[in-house]
Amino acid sequence: MATHDYRQPTLSRTDPARVLVTGGAGFIGANFVRLLLADTAWSVTVLDSLTYAGHRRSLSGLDPNRLTLVEGSVCDADLVDRIVADHDLVVHFAAESHNDTSLRDPAPFVQTNLVGTFTLLEAVRNHDRRFHHVSTDEVFGELSLADLTRFTETTPYNPSSPYSATKAGSDLLVRAWVRSFGVRATISNCSNNYGPYQHLEKFIPRQITRILDGVRPRLYGDGRQVRDWIHVDDHNRAVLAILTAGRLGETYLIGADGERDNRSVLELVLRLMGQPDDAYDHVADRPGHDLRYAIDATKLRTELGWEPQRRDFASGLATTIEWYRANEAWWRPLVAADRAHGRHG
Repeated sequence: MATHDYRQPTLSRTDPARVLVTGGAGFIGANFVRLLLADTAWSVTVLDSLTYAGHRRSLSGLDPNRLTLVEGSVCDADLVDRIVADHDLVVHFAAESHNDTSLRDPAPFVQTNLVGTFTLLEAVRNHDRRFHHVSTDEVFGELSLADLTRFTETTPYNPSSPYSATKAGSDLLVRAWVRSFGVRATISNCSNNYGPYQHLEKFIPRQITRILDGVRPRLYGDGRQVRDWIHVDDHNRAVLAILTAGRLGETYLIGADGERDNRSVLELVLRLMGQPDDAYDHVADRPGHDLRYAIDATKLRTELGWEPQRRDFASGLATTIEWYRANEAWWRPLVAADRAHGRHG
């Protein structure tokens, strides 16, 4: 990011700290909160607007003495400023993140991803708080299927959808606030996550829950699009490593060498669930569907010593399927609403 000589973070996992996690009732955020409460001495406040993708039940069973949930928007400047003032660190997961929805209605993506990030940056600037911005590899656009090129921290931005464009814009805001105002921030861009508590709009839980409901899964186009998969626990361990040891002002890419095309992933889900490989239907591809994402996480691994622990994708997928089997009470209420809004098709 910037060329300034920013000081190293001073956070220790064993020292008390007050951490604000935006979007902490969503998929990755809720898993991150669970990691913090298990592996650090920190107390956590979750700020979440609890829209369709954020749920109180994703935080159920956690220690109420160390966890506070505040329902509110990252675009609410007064609320954000008050909460940030009482915390040492802000970890920003909150985002509108569904590509298909961004094509139908880009406005919420502009508000949450751009205005929300701006609002947080102003608050951490006012109170001199540490800030970490969680982003996506989709800001870089697509890679060719024909070569082995991967995204790095210096890959130019080339977003394809309103979602990825607003995430790219939010990344650039963070970089500008670091350079212009000395905000103590880091950025991470991660590849596709999977695991428990993931909303049904996303590829893997959508297929799993359709099969559990006896409904044939659907695959966009020919299914040759390649995604770089990482278990959410590995992603969150990487974020924690950046918080405690990363260099301020830097961007780190998070990936687990998990490239697989969508058709192969769907067919593996079917096999693991006892279904024929071909028990799915093809549907028309979505506009601007990127061909391939792939992360080069060399910087993260060499500087911080992080390595993915869940390297076996089939095993991770099997445990994810079992989680959805065992937790129908978590996802069943989402099905009717999501189908009504075209998010579970």
